[in-house]
Amino acid sequence: MITIKNIRDELNIHFKRVDMILPEIKSYMPFSNEDFEDIEKIKAIDSFIYRFTKIQDKIGDKLFPAILRELQEYKSSMALIDVLHKLEKLELLSSSDDWIDYRKLRNTLTHEYPNNSDEIIEAINLAIEVYEQMKNIYSVMLNRVNLTTF
Repeated sequence: MITIKNIRDELNIHFKRVDMILPEIKSYMPFSNEDFEDIEKIKAIDSFIYRFTKIQDKIGDKLFPAILRELQEYKSSMALIDVLHKLEKLELLSSSDDWIDYRKLRNTLTHEYPNNSDEIIEAINLAIEVYEQMKNIYSVMLNRVNLTTF
């Protein structure tokens, strides 16, 4: 069985790698269509998108249920929306709707890139903002079960 510590260790790697690439990504802002012609920018953008989606997936699919299990609030029949509502009720998540929006953003980044550069530019800019919010949610979750990040 995957433990919260295992999940934390994997997430810490993803967060650290995003933190390493984020200053470079921010230096390219505001993004333009021409940025998708520069191989170094594409590498940084792709790296950010990859890690962002891994973080979003791991938190939503693994950490949330593991936290609820630890707090004895999880049932295997719970759908994601039920998990989100329970986390919100426990004040571990400020808004289940926000997490659903983060999931939609993740889907936009993975399914639209690079076909629609205007949409992806908007999504990347939003993902940079959302990244800090996900990092905060992560810290709140681990603090609740007496674990620390990094």
